[in-house]
Amino acid sequence: MSQFQINSYTDTYKIYELIEEGTSSRIQVCPERGGIVIGCQLNGLEVFYLDKATFEHPTANIRGGNPILFPICGQLDNRTYIWDGKSYDMANHGVARTSVWEVAGTNTDGEASITIVLKSSEVTKDSYPFDFELSFTYALVNGELHIRQQYRNLTDVAAMPFYAGFHPYFLTDSKRLAYETDATRYLDYNDMVEKPFTGVLDLDGMVESVTLLDPVKREITFPVIEGARVRMTYDDVFKYVVLWSVQDKPFVCVEPWMAMTGELNRQEELYMLEAGGTLNANLTISCER
Repeated sequence: MSQFQINSYTDTYKIYELIEEGTSSRIQVCPERGGIVIGCQLNGLEVFYLDKATFEHPTANIRGGNPILFPICGQLDNRTYIWDGKSYDMANHGVARTSVWEVAGTNTDGEASITIVLKSSEVTKDSYPFDFELSFTYALVNGELHIRQQYRNLTDVAAMPFYAGFHPYFLTDSKRLAYETDATRYLDYNDMVEKPFTGVLDLDGMVESVTLLDPVKREITFPVIEGARVRMTYDDVFKYVVLWSVQDKPFVCVEPWMAMTGELNRQEELYMLEAGGTLNANLTISCER
């Protein structure tokens, strides 16, 4: 029997489970609920937090797992932006996390992987007037989760603005964590003050997030539960890392983003994907115990 397996089962929604027996690793993916990964067990340790009630509620924002953020990360002023002279409404973090994704295929040859696809629709065009196709492959191999992303602009006449990202919720024993990163500054959204980053941040008591502003290396490492450490590596297009938590909840979110919150209002560093163009990107999550 191959060490790689893929099972499916129903738990309110259809769940696909990627299994790597040799490393005691398992990934649970729910295409129906925004293509989200709701469980991430690496080398025998579950590293994701999940509020099951928010996952099961069909219209609730899921607190937990790893929501996909597209075409924006964060919020917009009054949940509104203007493009080509027209005003559009868009909910926090965009349309991908509330859409139903389709399964394009699975694979157990050398890895356990699933590819899911989201295409623009009349519903998405109400808030984002572009023809797009997203194709994400979740691959489990060597005890690591690889998220291989493809963003396609199906429009043949205009560039497509976006800034994608991820919102992973990591189980932690503390809100005061040491982050291995070469960032030297962060913006504290609790008081809108830019501050020096010395390697340790305590999110306890903070309501709003903070954003690491100037990392050069596209990687970050930090402690989670049971003395384990998570390492994330990602492509250069992810310029920022957002840190956020909720009081009395055992998680910290460590979020690679392509741009800062509100960018579709400012329109200063949007990623502009040319007509007919494709952007490929990757995010890898690993855990050492």
